[in-house]
Amino acid sequence: MDRETETILIVDDNPQNIVILEMHISNLGYNVVKAQSGKKALNYIYSEPIDLVLLDVMMPELDGYEVCKRIKNKDETRFIPVIMVSALKDVEDRIKGIEAGADDFLSKPYNKIELQTRIKSLLKVKRLNEELEQTRNVIYSLATALEANDPYTHGHSNRVSNLSVEIAKLIGLSKKEQKTIKEASILHDIGKIGINVSIIHKPGPLTQEEYSVIKEHPVIGEKICSHLKFAQPMIPVIRHHHERIDGKGYPDGLKGEEIPLHAKIVAVADAYDAFTSKRPYRKELSSEETFSIIREEAIKGRWDRDIVESLYSIVTKGFGEFESAGITIK
Repeated sequence: MDRETETILIVDDNPQNIVILEMHISNLGYNVVKAQSGKKALNYIYSEPIDLVLLDVMMPELDGYEVCKRIKNKDETRFIPVIMVSALKDVEDRIKGIEAGADDFLSKPYNKIELQTRIKSLLKVKRLNEELEQTRNVIYSLATALEANDPYTHGHSNRVSNLSVEIAKLIGLSKKEQKTIKEASILHDIGKIGINVSIIHKPGPLTQEEYSVIKEHPVIGEKICSHLKFAQPMIPVIRHHHERIDGKGYPDGLKGEEIPLHAKIVAVADAYDAFTSKRPYRKELSSEETFSIIREEAIKGRWDRDIVESLYSIVTKGFGEFESAGITIK
């Protein structure tokens, strides 16, 4: 199948309806595939690249609402546009379709031009979403590549991300906030791309001048992500994960509640992973040694004490899924 041509899946238990729909869109130049049941439609969607679904509502076994829900609840397929096509015209039916995640809703008999216009519009939106996702993947790849060639920081951002999400769960943040923290943690050091490698990989303590250069990475990271719409919720973490509760952090010297909660969480997770990881100028510390340092520094005003204790609770319990996520409990 030619992937340069977008593919539309028509789903209807009535073969005649499929023929009519296919005729209406035959001049648009799309690949058209067909399924006569909800189950066959899902098998097709899960195994083949589909760009848009024209979905009948009234079908035996799995009706259109259920099929739509399953498409939209799966990460791999949730961005596929779904147009629900039905003879039902009640407002309640349309609401039910919207609740199932449908992107559009057409009532039979439908207008050919309207159908074609809606298909073109939704496919355009899908292409824009795919471009956005590609940009997102490039940025994440850059963040990963930054650590890949350094045995001392390899995997750091992923570990910080896992730790931060566990803290977010424990303190009761929403799934949406957990997702933001997860992604922001991966990008928290993206600004180090703009720092001289010799400084980042220096096998020893930094001079004051070198430390001043390193302190620029949150600002550089913000600049990298500032024009990316998907990254907007993550920018407070990227810019502020080195602020301190006592106001002695950087780059803005924020104090206490001025520091975004997400940034406070990532700051503690970042510190824990740094202390428990081997560095060219010191060996890794145990969790016990690390928490001795982190707690003392939190009392002095460096990190949020409640978040430090939340992390301590997580690490000492040693959740099974926590360890399987790649976080070492030392």
